Amino acid sequence: MVTDTEGYVQIIEYLTEHLSFFENSSVTDTSKDSIIAVIEQELSEQIITVCSQNEKLSFNQRNEIVREVDAIVYDLEEIFSGVINNPATEQQCRFIKEFASLIKNLFDSEIHEQLAQNS
Repeated sequence: MVTDTEGYVQIIEYLTEHLSFFENSSVTDTSKDSIIAVIEQELSEQIITVCSQNEKLSFNQRNEIVREVDAIVYDLEEIFSGVINNPATEQQCRFIKEFASLIKNLFDSEIHEQLAQNS
């Protein structure tokens, strides 16, 4: 659905351009949540929003979205492998929130395109 699109590649490139946010982060400005916990929470919130905004999605389409999110989380675990369990700083939390919003926008675009084709 989205992980095989050019948009996803661009979002991952955007992420890799900003990996410096996750290197040598200050320990004084941390949250209680790890980077992976923040990623999972932000992506979950965005995908719940996607599904609730698109009531016409079939059960199979919703399952496909869940599988795609699992693949995205796997990709992020690979990218952040060295720091995934570190406490997230406020700056990292803001970046992850922005990243999750970009993923949501990608899903929104793909869903809109699929629903338009089925009409």
